[in-house]
Amino acid sequence: MLDDLKMIHERDPQDALGVAEKQWQQLKHEFNVQLPKPEGVNNVVVGGMGGSAWPVLYLKSWPGTLVPLELISNYNLPSYVNEHTLFISSSYSGNTEETLSALAEAEARGAKIAVMTAGGQLAELARQKNHPLFLIPSGFQPRMSSFYFLAALIQIMEPQGFVPAGSLKELQQTAEWLKDQPATWKPQVPAAKNPAKQLAQEMMGKSVVIYSGPKLFPAANKFKICLNENAKNVAWVNYYPEFNHNEFIGWSSHPQQKPYAVVEFRSSLEHERVQKRFVVSERLLSGKRPAPEVIVPQGDTLLKQLLWTSNFGDFASLYLALLNGLNPTPVDLVEKLKAELNK
Repeated sequence: MLDDLKMIHERDPQDALGVAEKQWQQLKHEFNVQLPKPEGVNNVVVGGMGGSAWPVLYLKSWPGTLVPLELISNYNLPSYVNEHTLFISSSYSGNTEETLSALAEAEARGAKIAVMTAGGQLAELARQKNHPLFLIPSGFQPRMSSFYFLAALIQIMEPQGFVPAGSLKELQQTAEWLKDQPATWKPQVPAAKNPAKQLAQEMMGKSVVIYSGPKLFPAANKFKICLNENAKNVAWVNYYPEFNHNEFIGWSSHPQQKPYAVVEFRSSLEHERVQKRFVVSERLLSGKRPAPEVIVPQGDTLLKQLLWTSNFGDFASLYLALLNGLNPTPVDLVEKLKAELNK
């Protein structure tokens, strides 16, 4: 079925597969916004939800921050947020109610503010109050614009000395490397030679459980987001070693036949004990859970592996949407939820 190009074009009229193929370009986007040096800042808090929040997890894994960084996906902020905080308000639509609530609270506490959005109320507030505005290009779903947010975060953080020097240069160089990686994932490549199509076929008809180590968790989490929103297929995510301290036991009970697909991203860059935990856990759980689909991320740096895994996961989730008979782009139920909440 996934080799039927006519079917693919019919079920993907917004060309989500084409967007996924060109995501590397987002990493090279220049925002040309000068963020004033915020004096006295000793911590950074980002308020955001879903695809607008996910890039913060990347920043904590790569390149790592030189000041405390926390992601808040909620209406309220931690009590420590004050005039020594840089608060970054992140919402693709600009109308996310949790993010707007957190921004109002940050302003009331005197935090320094920066804004990342494609428009909506958030952009208007930024213009009215002269908050530095990193305007994300419009026309995408939030989950498919995450690399823009990652580029914006680096362009906010590096000039302030909050991430290691050279981070932006590495990001842009890795974008060029990423450009060539989807060569075997494209629709024109038959399933027999296309690992993204093959993974989608293995996941079809099942709930998906995704595992990674801590370093690759941002990409594993992005895959979870895209399976739920692109394929409309429920998925969960966790990481080693935390998995071994609770969820590991959950697999050990009946029924023996469980309606799940297990996907594991195993990176050679994870702690050696994490790598061993994958192998030992698979052996001890043999016959108690489905055998995992093991994906080995490509690339010789952490950034390459993170971006490769995210892009590969996008393709696999989009192919699963097509197998499910769905258009991957719309999220109609989310819009209905917002309408109901506003009544």
